Amino acid sequence: MCGIAGFTHLNTAPPLGRIAACTASITHRGPDQQGVFEDETVSLGAVRLKIIDLSAGAQPFHSQDRNTVIVFNGEVYNFMELRSELESLGHRFTSHCDTEVVLEAFRAWGIASFKRLRGMFAFAIWHKPSRELYVVRDRLGIKPLYFHEQGEDLYFGSELKTIFEHPEVPRTLDRDGLTYYLSLNYVPQPYTLAAGINKLRPGCFLRWKDGTLTQEPYWTLQMRPDEQMTLADAKAELDHLMQLSLKEHLVSDVPLGIWASGGVDSTTVLHYAAQQADRQLKTFSVSFTGRNFDESPWFREVAKVYNTDHHEFDVNPESGLVDAIEQLAFYSDEPSADAGALPVWFLSRMTRQHVTVALSGEGADELFAGYQTYLADEYAAQSQTVPRFLRKSALALANLYPASNDKISLEYKAKRFLEGSLQSREDAHLYWNGTNSLAEKRAIAPGMAHRPASDLYRRLPTESGTVGALNRNLWLDQLYYLPDDILYKCDRMSMAHSLEVRPPFLDHRIVEFAGRLPQHLKRNGSSLKHVLRELVRDKIPPSVLSRPKQGFDIPTHHWFRTVLKPLLLDTVTERAVRDTGIFSWPEIEQLIARHLARRTNAGYQLWGLLTLFLWMKRWKIQPTGVPTSPVRHQTAITY
Repeated sequence: MCGIAGFTHLNTAPPLGRIAACTASITHRGPDQQGVFEDETVSLGAVRLKIIDLSAGAQPFHSQDRNTVIVFNGEVYNFMELRSELESLGHRFTSHCDTEVVLEAFRAWGIASFKRLRGMFAFAIWHKPSRELYVVRDRLGIKPLYFHEQGEDLYFGSELKTIFEHPEVPRTLDRDGLTYYLSLNYVPQPYTLAAGINKLRPGCFLRWKDGTLTQEPYWTLQMRPDEQMTLADAKAELDHLMQLSLKEHLVSDVPLGIWASGGVDSTTVLHYAAQQADRQLKTFSVSFTGRNFDESPWFREVAKVYNTDHHEFDVNPESGLVDAIEQLAFYSDEPSADAGALPVWFLSRMTRQHVTVALSGEGADELFAGYQTYLADEYAAQSQTVPRFLRKSALALANLYPASNDKISLEYKAKRFLEGSLQSREDAHLYWNGTNSLAEKRAIAPGMAHRPASDLYRRLPTESGTVGALNRNLWLDQLYYLPDDILYKCDRMSMAHSLEVRPPFLDHRIVEFAGRLPQHLKRNGSSLKHVLRELVRDKIPPSVLSRPKQGFDIPTHHWFRTVLKPLLLDTVTERAVRDTGIFSWPEIEQLIARHLARRTNAGYQLWGLLTLFLWMKRWKIQPTGVPTSPVRHQTAITY
């Protein structure tokens, strides 16, 4: 696992020391080795966390004729297969690392090589003879890649901070990104919160040649349900794919462990890993002081059943919460309004003390419909038959109840559901996992134009309207929520501690299999992740299957009334709010007051505001600016 950075300088000499500074800004991603390459057109840098072939593979990596050079971040799990094929074509290798295989694959097959790679990656290849620079991101967006166009030149890197090293790049708030952030808790690609800086779309590559930049897909996410597929056939295929995926994901030349929450997804990963591991596995979990957030009974049982070398950390008010949150402003690049980033921070920190690689269960909920929100979608659709004035009256009554500190309490779910039922079905689906409705964000941020978050649905392929409501919501969540919230959070928190995290469920063969599943094999009545649960019913402890679904979260509502209250009041101040020219201080002041008085649970909204203002302060982001076009030069993309 590594981090990459680079830029072109078509008509000028490279600024002295610039590529070294860009590269040094992400040394946490690769503390084991750092290197740069420069010629008259391109500067490339890489930091490396050694996972495969510890004695070789230093980056940047050059072809033997010195005409082609690569900087690479990630893992390609089928690199040995590709290497054998390339050797049969006459290619010779000087190392045993996957980076060299990716480079030689490009030399053999050009851009057709990208779709032959199986794994998680972001890399850049400079081919000097053709004066072409390629920047590539994996199919699901597991590894990040940002870019910025400055005149005819291209700047890119694994994190925003590599681009912030260029003083000519303005640090202004992108208002398109902000309106999505206030709704969703995250910023959907290609936007960021920094004007003029974009995320490379998953499954796409950039091609830069003599000042001309294009963006093209090499893989696109599809939903093509096979209504003839039976449960028995689906279970057999998924079982086979999980075995293949875990076999590849367990390859490592350094110590490896598994994140275990005691839920279905992580326990499934542990089960398949235990089938193939030749030694005792290490597992890692976080617990919480407070019964509503603590999952320790389940993950301790799982650790006992699989006889793992288990480690856990209790996240509580004495854990250094304020210090961790302030560090997130640096390591997150963009603020994450997903409060689940905080426990992932502590989990990553603990895990890195024992291993360099961890496997996780990310992706299963988005592939197989694991969230309660997918049930809420159906119930909300049914509620549309109830007159609107009755739903509004029910919400008014629910708001009379005092706010609870419990994790997603019945009171909170009832209020949230009723609020969502008053919105369109598309807006409601995004609202369940988000924070502010269109009306709410217009109230707290009246100084800018807002778009409904459901605009994202307009970006889906035309055929998304024919696959069923559940599959359509899953399609959207896989395109945006998964890479821009779940995987973003996992990457930043783990790489802040130089830890590589691999999600076996996101092998693209499993993703494509999920796209072929009919809806009833994902949600069967109230049974979520139906095919996965049926597959592991006789494999994992019964208590894991029967336990209620719990998200990876913190007692946000309670902590903002106690241990995090000083940080909130010191950060989201009247001066800071008014200086933006965007936000309304009276509205935000009232929101804070209502939360502290327990008249509402606004913990998630306040987390989003806190992290936003901490980030703007840390990176000196100016609120001025105008909406920006995501990409100037772009070929047609299907989503």
